[in-house]
Amino acid sequence: MKNTNFVTLKSFVSVENLTAEEVMALIERAEYFKNGGARPHLTCPVYVTNMFFENSSRTHTSFEMAERKLGLKVIPFDPAHSSTKKGETLYDTSLIMAALGIDLEVIRHSENEYYNQLIHPKQNQHLNIGVINAGDGSGQHPSQCLLDMMTIHEQFGHFKNLKVAIVGDITNSRVAKSNMDLLTRLGAKVYFSGPEYWYDRQFDKFGEYKPIDDLVSQMDVMMLLRVQHERHAGDPNEAQFDAQKYHAKYGINQKRYDQLKDDAIIMHPGPINHDVELSGDLVEAPKCRFVRQMENGVFMRMAMIEAVMRGRKLGGLS
Repeated sequence: MKNTNFVTLKSFVSVENLTAEEVMALIERAEYFKNGGARPHLTCPVYVTNMFFENSSRTHTSFEMAERKLGLKVIPFDPAHSSTKKGETLYDTSLIMAALGIDLEVIRHSENEYYNQLIHPKQNQHLNIGVINAGDGSGQHPSQCLLDMMTIHEQFGHFKNLKVAIVGDITNSRVAKSNMDLLTRLGAKVYFSGPEYWYDRQFDKFGEYKPIDDLVSQMDVMMLLRVQHERHAGDPNEAQFDAQKYHAKYGINQKRYDQLKDDAIIMHPGPINHDVELSGDLVEAPKCRFVRQMENGVFMRMAMIEAVMRGRKLGGLS
């Protein structure tokens, strides 16, 4: 069945401004691609580059796979050997990419909201390039958020009144920030757990904080987060971190796994620290959707890229 409920965007940097209808349309489009649906027919080449200024394996490779499945021309970009090492600004790098004929750039950057300078240029600036945010500092991670929504929808068929616990290093997680907002707007009930020193009370507007053992047997989804050691500079709790103690207090071990509801699922954005957030023996357990999330990520990123291509009328699309 042909899917024609298209989302169109000039850039894709956050989930905050997406309507529930647009989210569902993206999920449906991603499911269409996953089920063997034909990619859009391009009447002229579309060029894309992946600019990852932070380490990545899943997201980087997933985006490139999505781009190639859509028939895009992928132009390599190596930040370690780029002119940013000589002091070139991200804006100027993007200006050069556009001048060279690049239509889209997928960017991961350590600076929160780095994309504002690119999608809202100053009065005397004229940058015209599609930006897809692959993660900004501790801010947003729209593609991870949407592939998570796809995975939940695939399991349950809806979001209304689903109980979802987000557990771990919440303050420093861009995944948590994107997911708590969108899950709430889609009708799910969000709960939080993990170290209280990595939980900010500003998140109370999205859900309730509880000890993990009060949540495990009640939740439909246990969404685990990696401990973000690289973002803990100056945090006294980092020096005292003990992986074994963290796992015992906040992780999903076999005992907690056995308490999950029969149809409950475990999710994790990766990379997983084995025997910290999740027992290494449970990574491929029947209720764990880690591998499925990675699989779904390719198809959701295809839907996201297509939305920007249509929004910018690239490749003859509209």
